[in-house]
Amino acid sequence: MTLTTPGLLFPAISLLLLAYTNRFVVITTVIRDFGRLEERYHNDLIRRQLASLRLRVQLIRAMQFFAVLSFAICTLSMLALFLGLTQVGQYLFAVALALLTLSLLMSLFEVHISTKAINVEIERLDRETSL
Repeated sequence: MTLTTPGLLFPAISLLLLAYTNRFVVITTVIRDFGRLEERYHNDLIRRQLASLRLRVQLIRAMQFFAVLSFAICTLSMLALFLGLTQVGQYLFAVALALLTLSLLMSLFEVHISTKAINVEIERLDRETSL
């Protein structure tokens, strides 16, 4: 394993963090928009969405945490390889990959929850147009 192997993860992790941050910004915008909804939608819509939004915010925070931790351990892996500690560098790289995988699996679950939330909104729009 060479020094460049862990270096391949740097752009991937950076792009993931950017995508995770964008998802977080979108969720915070949705939460803020709830306060602007017409009164007739408050009870039904908000009640059905709040638990989902709380879970999604927690998941995104965990996704970011594990991605950043993966990034840091990947950096330590490169340092170990640079210092000639090949075995330590390989072990650290394996840990970084495991953390990145965990972050990606959480992201997949968050997308699943997001899809359910979109379906609730579609249901509301469908009810609104059938009136």
